[in-house]
Amino acid sequence: MILAGDVGGTKTVLAIYAGRTQVPANPVYETRFKNADYACFETILKEFLDHTGATTPQAACFGVAGTVKNRRCRITNLPWEISANEIKKSCGIPEVSLINDLKAIAVAVPHLDKGALFTLNPGKPDPLGNMAIVAPGTGLGIAFLVWTGARYRAFASEGGHTAFSPRDSREVNLLAFLTRRYGHVSFERVCSGSQLPNIYEYFLAKKIFPEPAWLKEKLAAAADRTPVIVETALKKEADICVATLDMFVHALGTITGNMAVTLLPTGGIYLGGGMPPRILKRLAQPDFLGRIADKGRFVSLCADMPVHVILDPEAALHGAAWYGFENFTDK
Repeated sequence: MILAGDVGGTKTVLAIYAGRTQVPANPVYETRFKNADYACFETILKEFLDHTGATTPQAACFGVAGTVKNRRCRITNLPWEISANEIKKSCGIPEVSLINDLKAIAVAVPHLDKGALFTLNPGKPDPLGNMAIVAPGTGLGIAFLVWTGARYRAFASEGGHTAFSPRDSREVNLLAFLTRRYGHVSFERVCSGSQLPNIYEYFLAKKIFPEPAWLKEKLAAAADRTPVIVETALKKEADICVATLDMFVHALGTITGNMAVTLLPTGGIYLGGGMPPRILKRLAQPDFLGRIADKGRFVSLCADMPVHVILDPEAALHGAAWYGFENFTDK
C-alpha cells in the first residue's frame, strides 16, 4: 500500500491506495485537513494513520508546497518544516519520498483523461514535446515534463517567484505600488489566490475605482477576500473587482507566455491550482490566450501550443500516488 499526500499552503489531503489501478478513483481511505488547525505536518500524519486503522503502508510520497532539498522541505506559505527521514523514523514507513507539489501535478498530467481537462486552445500538440504546468493556487507554482525516450519525467521549479514584468502603464504602476510594500515583486505577488487582493488594494489606494459600501462590508466580514472579489467580478457587480480579475488574468497570461518561450512546451501547457477552474469563463476570453502568444517573433510558435485547464482538484494527490508506486516498485 502507498500513502500519498498533497500538502499545500491551506490544506493537506492524505490517502492510502492499495494498488496503482486504484488511483485516482478508489482510495482505501482519504481525509483532508485544514492546515491552520495544526502546528506541524507530523501531527496530521499521525492522526490520519491512527484513524485509518490500516496496516502501515510500505511507502509514502508527499507532494509539498515548497522546495525539496536533502529530503526536507520548508513549506513556502506555512511555518512548517517536513523531513522525509523523520517521518520514516517516527511512523515506521519503510520508504518515504518528498516531491514539490507542482512536480506531483506534473507526474499526474500524462495520466489525465479528457474529462479532467478543459481545453482553451487545442493548438498543434507535439506528442513527444515538453509540457509545462502553471498553477495559481494559494501560491503560484510552475513545473515541466520532458520526454526521456521511454516516458515523461517531471521536474520542479520555483518559476512563480520570477520577477513580475509589467506590460502596460497600469501594471507598471502596480509594480511600483507593490515594490514599496515587498521590495522584490514576484509573479506570485500578483497572480495567486492568496495575493490577488494586492491588485484590489492597488486600485483602492490609487482611487481608480470606487468601492461600493456593500462590497466593503462584505470584504470586511470575509475570512478570505479572494472568493468575494472573484465572484463579484464574474457577476460584473463592481468595476473594481472586474478590473482586479482582468489584471490577474493578464499577469497569468504573461507568466504563462514567459514559460512558453522558456520551456518550449509544444506538448501542451496545463493550468493547475485552484484558481483556473473557478474562472474558466474569464480565461476563455481572447485576451488571455493573446497574452500567452504575445511574444514578438514567436507569436506563431506560442499560438500553436495547446492550453488546457486541469479540472481534477486532487491532481497533486494522484500524482504523488503514481510517483510513489513508480519509485517503490522500481526498487
